[in-house]
Amino acid sequence: MSSHKKLDAKQLDKIVEKMIDTVQHSKDEIFQIGEQSRQEHERLMNELTETKTLVNQIIHEADKLEIHARLARQILSDVNRNFTRYSEKEIRETYEKAHELHMKLAMIREQERQLRIRRDELERRLAGLKETIERAEHLVGQITVVLNYLNSDFRQVGEFIEGAKQKQEFGLKIIEAQEEERKRLSREIHDGPAQMLAHVMMRSDLIERILRERGTEQAIQEIRDFKKMVRSALYEVRRIIYDLRPMALDDLGLIPTLRKYLQTVEEYNKETKISFIHIGQEMRLPDRFEVAVFRLVQESVQNALKHADATEIQVKIEMRDNQLFLMIKDNGKGFDITVKKENAFGLIGMKERVELLEGKMKIQSQIGIGTTVFIHIPFKV
Repeated sequence: MSSHKKLDAKQLDKIVEKMIDTVQHSKDEIFQIGEQSRQEHERLMNELTETKTLVNQIIHEADKLEIHARLARQILSDVNRNFTRYSEKEIRETYEKAHELHMKLAMIREQERQLRIRRDELERRLAGLKETIERAEHLVGQITVVLNYLNSDFRQVGEFIEGAKQKQEFGLKIIEAQEEERKRLSREIHDGPAQMLAHVMMRSDLIERILRERGTEQAIQEIRDFKKMVRSALYEVRRIIYDLRPMALDDLGLIPTLRKYLQTVEEYNKETKISFIHIGQEMRLPDRFEVAVFRLVQESVQNALKHADATEIQVKIEMRDNQLFLMIKDNGKGFDITVKKENAFGLIGMKERVELLEGKMKIQSQIGIGTTVFIHIPFKV
């Protein structure tokens, strides 16, 4: 026995839930990074504005100092040229003022340089933060799409797996049903027509003996009984062929075949009243459509008789604008459609048949009230 666990829908749901939690957590973290980056971006923008204002102020002050310093240097140059015209105190004050202006100008130029460096650094950081914010917004958008996918489409994977398991079981049931059908047909042919034909052979020998031993009258009576037996055998053969595929479908079409079939079912089930309503033009459909619709009605009616104990069944079919609408309604026991029924392969088979024809099927049922099957199938004549 393999040690690997079989992956089922519940395990997959747990994995999906964990994926969703992880992705949601990642989305929250990315959102937080984006928000922090926005706050930092706003703070740095304010600082950059202040820094640019200071740079402008420093440049303005430096320009004014530059004028004063230039004037001081001119005076100092004049003092140096006319040294004897100035007193020692005037010379010293001129040198000190020129030196002081030079030092102030050097300091303010350094401040300007530092502010420019800071401004450039702020602009680089802001560009990086802007890229981070845009990237975070893009990732949050992408993760939102992923989350929507995980929360909607991907959650249906469990249902798909469950549906696949049902289809697998349905396929196995079809094989079993085919074998059971072969057995049933074998028994019916053996117990019905085959036995009757064997009796026909015996009765044909008996007629010859009666004709020789008892005379013509007795032989004629035996021939009458013989004809009844042959007629019964023929009826049984026709019934079996009809169950396999109603020949009237090929000869007469869907509507007359349904009408005849439902009359026959009503005759066999005398306690059940079956009504048939046809609306629209009585037209021939492609072969596969007629066979499929006949089988859908047959399955629905048999379900109502076997499982619902219905006493009234209504079949309504309407064909218009290349659309076929079918309704099969009964007053049987009904069932809860929200509860998954074991071995409900008849309904699964009907659904499969409708989907193959690109149609839709809906079932309404209420316990104690009855069941209604709605089928819509598009077709091309």
